[in-house]
Amino acid sequence: MANRRASADRAIRTLDAARLDELALAYVARFATSRAKLARYLSRKIRESEWNDAIDGRAACEAVVAKMDRLGFVDDKQYAAMRGAAMTRRGLGVRRVKAQLWVDGIDPADSGTAVEAAEGAALASALGFARRRRFGPYAAAAVTDPALRERQVAAFARAGHSLALARRILATSPGDEAALDAEAGLD
Repeated sequence: MANRRASADRAIRTLDAARLDELALAYVARFATSRAKLARYLSRKIRESEWNDAIDGRAACEAVVAKMDRLGFVDDKQYAAMRGAAMTRRGLGVRRVKAQLWVDGIDPADSGTAVEAAEGAALASALGFARRRRFGPYAAAAVTDPALRERQVAAFARAGHSLALARRILATSPGDEAALDAEAGLD
């Protein structure tokens, strides 16, 4: 540990508009991101550094984000579709998808297609969640304890699924998943 310096010992680096542009390019090359997430990253870098340029740091940040958008390196609609599809495949519901897109700074106009896709795949997503957690038709045995059943409903709710859909899936007896799978379009 002798080679590690404490964060207080580190020299504060200077940052200018050209270096900010390089940081943004490296960030979008490495991560799929939205305009708002890129702006947050660049703002953090400005706060952590000593700004050394003629133009204001905030204005430079906005200019770099606009440039990345203009060049096509940042596309909020495409990011929303990718993020929503990934969350749906993981078994998360529409409410969680909407909440995450809001946190990521996606405008509701840009997230509309992703939310519609999540709504269309709600049953398949909820069944995937139930399969992974071994709830309802994927359980080893029927749940008779009402407290355990409510905890399972709460798990569905935390995953962003509607309570009606959760109760419907949990009401299915273990081994009877064929009807739900056929309805969801799963084979």
